Amino acid sequence: MNFKTREIKERIQHFNGSLVLYQIPLIRTKFTEGIRYLAQAGECFWLVTDTSVIAKSLMDKSRFIAIDFRKLNEEEKDIMGYAAKIDYSDGNGHIFETQKYHLTDFPLDELRLYFVEDTLMLPSEY
Repeated sequence: MNFKTREIKERIQHFNGSLVLYQIPLIRTKFTEGIRYLAQAGECFWLVTDTSVIAKSLMDKSRFIAIDFRKLNEEEKDIMGYAAKIDYSDGNGHIFETQKYHLTDFPLDELRLYFVEDTLMLPSEY
């Protein structure tokens, strides 16, 4: 694990609550200060946009959406044919949708986010 990855993992654990909410104007969803930090430090605004769009589309299935990002290891990549996936669930094991990514430069191997009331947040900000 490189320094950047360790720093991101460490810093996102310290966000709790959010005094400021940011908005993605096109889809009118919000995200917290912790998500903004993650997007900037991890250079992953694509993750904020993708997860917000998909989670918003699933709000009719659940008011609470758990979002789980996971990079596959080399063996899994060879078998499955993609590099990472994001599962969207109710947080209790019921998966609504899975997005597969053939390529990713996201620095973390795994990450959980929540989408509640049109707002994307870190678990510590819930």
